[in-house]
Amino acid sequence: MPSNKTTKKTVNLDIPKSVQDNAERGLKLREEHGFGGTKVGEATAKLLAAGGTVTARKARHIARYFPRHAHDNLDQTGKSGKPSRGYIAWLLWGGDAGRTWSEGLVEQLEKMEGN
Repeated sequence: MPSNKTTKKTVNLDIPKSVQDNAERGLKLREEHGFGGTKVGEATAKLLAAGGTVTARKARHIARYFPRHAHDNLDQTGKSGKPSRGYIAWLLWGGDAGRTWSEGLVEQLEKMEGN
């Protein structure tokens, strides 16, 4: 006899270690050089660096950052030899790993929600 229980799909919202590490690196570079990113980026980096999980809403917020800033100067170093502002900001949001992770989460969430 079939069960009346329904199995709800879930999305793993745990922050990967690579994303945590990138955010931590971004925070260190921002502290060291005194530039890169915004207060929102800094707050996001602190959340990511701490590990744990994010909400679905926060995952979507993080994923929206990357397409808007993909054109920024993401060269690791500027002409001065210091890291570029864009590079530090990118790391604050989890870097390339953050982009892959957050966009993957959004895709999973949309599938789960039937969008």
